[in-house]
Order: sequence, then structure tokens, then C-alpha cells
Amino acid sequence: MATKRMLKLVALAAGSVLVMAGCSSNTAEPTDTSGVPNVPMATEVGDGEGELNIVVWAGYAEDGSTDPAVDWVTPFEDATGCQVNVKIGNTSDEMVTLMKSGQYDGVSASGDATLRLIYGGDVAPVNTDLVPNYATIADFLKKREWNSVGDQMYGVPHGWGANILMYNTAEVTPAPTSWSTVFEANSPYAGKITAYDSPIYIADAALYLKTAKPELGITDPYSLDETQFNAAVDLLKQQKAMIGSYWAAYTDEVASFGQASNVIGTAWQINANLINAEGKVAVDGVIPTEGATGWSDTWMIAANAAHPNCMYKWMDHIVSPEVNAQVAEWFGEAPSQTKACDFTADKTFCDTYHALDADYASQISYWTTPLAECLDGRGAICKDYSAWTQAWTEIKG
Repeated sequence: MATKRMLKLVALAAGSVLVMAGCSSNTAEPTDTSGVPNVPMATEVGDGEGELNIVVWAGYAEDGSTDPAVDWVTPFEDATGCQVNVKIGNTSDEMVTLMKSGQYDGVSASGDATLRLIYGGDVAPVNTDLVPNYATIADFLKKREWNSVGDQMYGVPHGWGANILMYNTAEVTPAPTSWSTVFEANSPYAGKITAYDSPIYIADAALYLKTAKPELGITDPYSLDETQFNAAVDLLKQQKAMIGSYWAAYTDEVASFGQASNVIGTAWQINANLINAEGKVAVDGVIPTEGATGWSDTWMIAANAAHPNCMYKWMDHIVSPEVNAQVAEWFGEAPSQTKACDFTADKTFCDTYHALDADYASQISYWTTPLAECLDGRGAICKDYSAWTQAWTEIKG
């Protein structure tokens, strides 16, 4: 994995395509969406409009400029005539802001952004009948609380994985098995701990407290009443004194571990891959005994996409078996496409990432936008995302 990858991630989009007659301006009303804005849904896909503008996580749309051997954009452009223009979104908050600008056709949104985009009227329901490769996406990723409302999908699942506990193998011994290593005040690594710089990180503290303080009664780390929420916030304020630095852009964490200023903290698998590829230090990652938060990313189409045909073609392409396999291996995540495992270069890859293991997937607490109406069914007694955002500002000081 080339180290220049973290320096040049202005990539593009992907591959072979769905071609249908018609015009995607034909739309239908969405099914029951329980109060979300009434945004029309496409009924057919026609010829591409010649261009596609998307917001993506780094590594999701590679055109060969990062690594000549990694390119699923150029084949897509050749097949569809849709010239792909990519804007890297470093955080979910940034992605939401970019999508609200109206300049983009779609986004690879994580679960802490999806409901904000749906309820904000910024994305349209997705007609999965127009995405042939949707049929063989893992069932455990479909119609979940972060990518649908009612019985209506608002996107196409792309890939998923856990937020691991990453550590410098030379500096952190023995290997950690619990999140207590980064949360408790007696951590031997105080001052060299890193954490994800986002309000959604409150869920990581809540997940730890679910086991560490069962008397709080936390069942869902994204559904926190006032007492549960305050306990998580207090834990994060305690952790703040031990933080070497927070990271939002993944390159910041890669750099801090490379300089050995941080030795342990929450991470994405791609961060670990890049650090090890750089070769300055060696890192490993684990899912601790308490479990982990994680992500299931979703390709969503803008409510007023200027190039809807190209976006539908892109969504079908990016979850096609061969391309979804390429993205998953490059990024370091489980593919959403069940047939992707037949195309991975590493034939043990899907086993390593538990790609087809619904039981493993069920153990991850996937990013989901917190709502006042508790996601665990307790009623409107939970703290919503605005409260999480305000608390995060207070935590960081």
C-alpha cells in the first residue's frame, strides 16, 4: 500500500454500469417516510448526463492517480461517459455541509450523517429496483435505522467495519483488551492517547459504560437519556486530560502515530494500514471485550441532483461484485456485496473482515444519528444530535 496514498487522495469514481432507457426525471412519491420531507424518487434511469459530482470518504473513488494499479473510476467513465469529479469529505459534519450546498449529486455517507440528510430533505429516497446489484447486498445491511425510514431505503449500502482500538506494538504492552486503556484515569498511556474528533465519539464512551457501569442501563449508545448522557460526557471530560491530540482527518492520526506522539486510540482500519505501510512504527488493532462502534456507509443521491442518471449508474457500479471487492480491499472494510468475496485478491480477506458473518456484524454498534425520540423505543427522552454537538464543544474546552 503506497505511502503517497495519504498525500494524494483527490480520487474519482467507478466502473461497469447499468444502462436503461428512459429519463430519470420521471419520479414517484416515496413510501411511508414518517414525516421526512416529501422528495420524489426516480422511476427509471436514462443516458448519463456526462458528469458526476460526488462527496466521498478518502479511498472510496480511486482513478489510478494514487496508485496506478488502483482504478475503478476510469472504467466507469469509459462505459458511461460520466466524468467523475470528487470532493473528499474528512468528517461526517463536513459531508453534511457540502451536500447542503446543492453542488453535489451524491455522497458516501456514514450513519452519523444519513438521518440528518434525510430529515433535512437533502437526499432522495432510492429506487433499489434501478440498482440491479442491490439484490445481492447483504440483507443485514438493508432497511436499517441509519439508511431507511419506514420501509423506504434512502441509499445503497457500500461497506462496513468497526472503529478499532489501535496501538503501537512497541510502546503498548501487553496488547490491550479493553477500552479502559483509553478512558480510565490510571491509563499508563496518558498524554499519548488519541480520539476521534466528533460528537459521535460520545457513543464510544457510552458503549464502554454499558459494560463498565451496567447500573446506568445503557442499551443503545446512540439512545442516551439525561443521566446516561451526562455519565458519558463526564467520562470524556476525564479522558480529555489524557489526550495527546484528537483527529478528524485520518491523515492527522497517521502522522501522530508516525511521529510516536500518540501510541493508542480509536482508529479506522485504513489508518492502521497506512501507518504500517509507511514503516516508521508498527501498529495493530483490536475490538475490545466491550465491543466497538462502527460504520456502515451508504451511497445517497441528492434531492436535486443535477446528474441523477450518472449517480444511479455510479451506485450500481460501486456495489458491483468486482468493484466492491476492490474498494473493500483498498480501504480496509467488509464489502456490502455478498458476491464481492469471489473477486478479492486476498482469498482470506472476507473471512478476516467477517464480510458474510451476520452474527459478527450484529455486535457492532453502527453510527446512527441520535434523535430525541430514543432509537431503543423509550420515547422522546433522549439527547438529540444538537445536544451531542454542544456537549462535544464543552468536552474539548
